Amino acid sequence: RLIQLERMGDKSAENLIAAINKSKQTTLAKFLYALGIREVGETTSQVLAQHFASLKPLIAATIDELQQINDIGPIVAEHIYNFFQEKHNLNIVEQLINLGVNWPQITTLKNAPLQGKTFVLTGTLNNLSREEAKAKLQSFGAKVSGSVSKKTDFVVAGDAPGSKYTKAQELGIKILDEAGLLRMVHEISMKKL
Repeated sequence: RLIQLERMGDKSAENLIAAINKSKQTTLAKFLYALGIREVGETTSQVLAQHFASLKPLIAATIDELQQINDIGPIVAEHIYNFFQEKHNLNIVEQLINLGVNWPQITTLKNAPLQGKTFVLTGTLNNLSREEAKAKLQSFGAKVSGSVSKKTDFVVAGDAPGSKYTKAQELGIKILDEAGLLRMVHEISMKKL
């Protein structure tokens, strides 16, 4: 059917099908973010995924239960709750799952080694991409923020760090270089074995 479209050859059709199939493999956090729930951005989606570990308990959560989660206030809790009360939204979620959208099972991170710690990444990392570093930290329960504040616990500074590095120094926040981050990750991984 795709080949019959204008300017669509065999290779283009194959590439499109491959891209669609690849996009079905995601994470719970990315899936939640993609739903477009009002005021639920990437960070909140990650917090929800870490807290609930799967979709069913999130859908069943009350406003009070949602407000018990760190970084989720009454307004955001209400938006999340209302989203999952809409039959239309639940139908779309079900259709996406039936069409093959899936994510790996995650374990709950209530006792994760970096739970409650906030990291900020700045500069260029040589051994990990920013996304890999972020995913690794989040897998241990850390929150990865885009800006430095008094609530930041660690700043990971790669080559040519920017103003986040300077602000971290001014606030007296612990700064890790990439080797320090890798050491921390290694130590946590060894404890989990």
